[in-house]
This record gives sequence, structure tokens and C-alpha cells, in this order.
Amino acid sequence: MRVVVTGQGRVGLPLAVRAAEAGHRVVGYDVDERRIARLAAGEPPAGGVPAARLRPLLEHGGYLPSADPADLAGFDVAVITVPVPLRDGVPDLSHLEASAGLLGRHLRPGATVVLESPAYPGTTEDLLAPLLELGSGLTAGRDFHLGCSPERIDPGNPVWRLENTPKVVSGIDPASLAAVEGFYGGLVERTVPVSSCKEAELTKLVEDTFRHVNTALVNELAMFAHDLGADVREAIAAAATKPFGYLPFAPGPGVGGPCLPIDPSCLPWRTERALGQSFRLVELANDVNGRMPDYVVRRLGAALDERRRPVQGARVLLLGPAHGRDGGARRTPAARIAELLVRMGAEVRTADPHPVAAVRVPGPAGAEGRGAGHDPGDDPFEGVRRVAASPEELAAADAVVLLTDHEGSDCEGLDCEGFDYGAVTEHSRYVLDCRRLAGGAAVEVL
Repeated sequence: MRVVVTGQGRVGLPLAVRAAEAGHRVVGYDVDERRIARLAAGEPPAGGVPAARLRPLLEHGGYLPSADPADLAGFDVAVITVPVPLRDGVPDLSHLEASAGLLGRHLRPGATVVLESPAYPGTTEDLLAPLLELGSGLTAGRDFHLGCSPERIDPGNPVWRLENTPKVVSGIDPASLAAVEGFYGGLVERTVPVSSCKEAELTKLVEDTFRHVNTALVNELAMFAHDLGADVREAIAAAATKPFGYLPFAPGPGVGGPCLPIDPSCLPWRTERALGQSFRLVELANDVNGRMPDYVVRRLGAALDERRRPVQGARVLLLGPAHGRDGGARRTPAARIAELLVRMGAEVRTADPHPVAAVRVPGPAGAEGRGAGHDPGDDPFEGVRRVAASPEELAAADAVVLLTDHEGSDCEGLDCEGFDYGAVTEHSRYVLDCRRLAGGAAVEVL
């Protein structure tokens, strides 16, 4: 079959490559021409698909990266994997709408369109279907198949990959469900059909909201436990020995990445708009997780004060600004931490084993006219220096902050090496460990 995947990021690229490996002729479409040029040269972004998988598909023509809308013509199956970011608390559907407009112009009778992008319940039928019908003159269900299969990609996870992660599938009618399930059945080991697209859309939000709310719970517990003189991580580990009714979550410096807190925030927006009711639990989780970077800076400032070293003029090394195994720094809490420290007059440096990670923050005292609420993930600009986590850098820092767990196993198949936590402990004067990765007299755990 001829397959089109719109969006060649962390979700679309693995799907396009897997479909090409399964024997389909795949066009990976993206409006980012620089990304397409790199993919065409066999240079995928770190943390995603290894070049060793991509290049053979390019050579024999099974995979064509393209920024040309004309290459969408003649598809049998099209999958939409574009991002749906939040703008002022409202889902920005512009990328999804643009994809629907492009695909509608090339939609043929008998073809199938699948939504994988995160969406509120009703997006497939209430938004996507009318746009496809408008662009094609066809009718969803009667002339073409339409369904939803929410993504479950965990970049860099060596165990759970696209192929062996159960795939939730749905359709607007039985024929559409059969078409969607048939397509994914050739790519993954197991499909999980649900009764309608709304259930599929809600599945993704349930998964991410579960993580978001439970992360907020342990983050708030961590703040209270520290003031009460209790070790929250020891308590969490002890609670995890209970064989039923409990799942462990670990506190950290905040949430980030393409899913949290973005996807769960679709629920409060949708319930308020459709039902006139607030989703208080998600809103509370947003508040707690959003305050964690500020809490990290307060803890760091207190520790430096105890050592008679003011934050102003202190040299602080942030280890692991990337929020996960893929090296992405989008909406990483490290950006807020770095921003606050820079504004307080600290000399901030970052180190990360992943080659693509970067943190860009405003300069001190509101440089460039940006306020403290500026989101570096949306409009980043330079503000910190990147270095290697060498013994010299560790020893020169007044404080080291461990933000993300980047062990050597995280880097399997990637162009990076994990942090040496023994060296961090040996060479650092003071470490604020947000993940309980290091040990020793100089280490304080968040």
C-alpha cells in the first residue's frame, strides 16, 4: 500500500519507518524542510530511529521524506501525527487542521485516514471528518474510512517499542475499524479495538493524566516530607512492596516533554467548553508540577546559604537538562530552573550526554524584555553555556544539580554515554540530587 505519515517527529518517524519495513511505500511528510533534508541524508534526530534502520529504506525507495504536498497524492492510508500544543491553555489545532486540508485534496474513495495526534474526545468525528469531507467532496464512512489510534511512543525505551506495544484502534463505523485494525495489525504484535473514536481519544488522555496527577502527588509529598524530616523516596519504596492497590511514582524537578502537562490539559479545556464544568484534579496537578522548578531553586539557594555562598555569583552546573531518553529539551523544567538562577545572578552551565539537548533561557533582569513567564520551549534564546560533565567542571561548580536519569543504558543505540554518578559524587562540592542517583556526604536528595 501507499502510506502517508504527516509529521516526522518522535511519533511519525518511527511509524513511517516501521510501515516501510513492513513492505509499504511510505511518504514521510513534514513542513520543516530542514528536518526533511536531514532525513533524506540518512541523519535522523538522536533518540529516535537509528540511522542503520533509516538508510536502507532510503536506498531502496521504501521511505521518501518530503516537504512537497504533491507527494501525498495517491495514498491508500494516511496517518496524522502532527503536534497539538497548548496556547494559553487552549489546544492549538492548526497543525491538525492543515494536515486535514492537505489530505482532503488527495483523498480517494476507499482510502483510510487515521488520527494519532493527541486529541480531546470528539476530535476525529467533529473536527477531522468535516475537514476531510470539505476538501475531498467525499463522505466519511461511506466513501472513505476514518479512525483514531492514539500514539504510545516512548523514545529511547529499549524494551517497549512501536512493534510490541499494544495499539489501541478505533473507527467511525465497523468498516473503518476493520481498515484501521488491518493496517496496524501488519505493524504491531497486538491491536486493542475500542467501540468508538471517542474512547480511543480518551485513552491517551487517561494514560497521560494518570502520570501527571500521580507525579504531582509525589512531588507535593516530597516538599512536605522534607520539611517534616522524612525521606519520601524511602516511603515510596516501602509502599511499593504492597502487592496490590499501589503503583510507585518518583518525585522530580518538574514535568516536561511533548505529553506532560500538555495532553492532560486538553481535558479541563474540553469539559469547560462542552459541559461548563472544571476538571479540578488536572488543574491542581498543573499547579503542583509547575511549581517544582521554583522549589528546586529555593532548595538550592538554601543549601548555598548554609555554605556561606550566595546564589549571586555562584557557579551552578545542571546535569541532564534533557527531559528524557530522546535528548529532547522541549518544555524541560531545566529551562525554568536555569532562567531563575540566571536572573538571580548565578553562572549557569549545563551538561547532557545527548547531542541534541539544549537549554536556552532569558538573560538576567528580564533581558530582551521577556518576563519570568516566558516559555523557553516556544521561543527559546541563548542564555547558558553547555559543557562536558568532566571532573574539572564538577569540581569548579559551587553546586551541581542532577535533573534527569541518564544512565549508560539510556544511550543504547544513541550517540551518547551516560553520566558517571560515581565521578559526580567524587568531584563535586555539593550536589542537589533530584532523582536519587548519587550518594555521599556532599549529596542532598530532593
